Amino acid sequence: MINPDVRPFLEGTDLAHVATIGPDGAPRTSPVWIGTHGDHVVFLTGNRGRKYRNLHTDPRIALSLAPADNDYMPVILRGRVVGWVEDESRWEIIDELATRYTGAPYPREVDEYGDRAIALIDLDYQHIGVG
Repeated sequence: MINPDVRPFLEGTDLAHVATIGPDGAPRTSPVWIGTHGDHVVFLTGNRGRKYRNLHTDPRIALSLAPADNDYMPVILRGRVVGWVEDESRWEIIDELATRYTGAPYPREVDEYGDRAIALIDLDYQHIGVG
């Protein structure tokens, strides 16, 4: 369940950073669009990249974001990827994220290989603020 105090941060336009565990055990981070879908945190990625492969090997994930208007109020999340949306229904979530972040639906020509995927995350840790 997403904490009601955390949800507004996830439904804003601040980029999140996700951390995954690489094949050598080292952490890897990258910025992502983030949102919610029901009780899941979601983010968009490609199914050919390292994030996707890392999370299929080890579904543990950490996410952080710092609101642009208060970067000393970080949101720190940890959990597991419990599923992927890779069929045509992914476009509803992708377009919602793209419209929020860019003001327009996601351009389909960017996905010419059909490799866009949405990660579904269940949270086990949620914290707002320093400390």
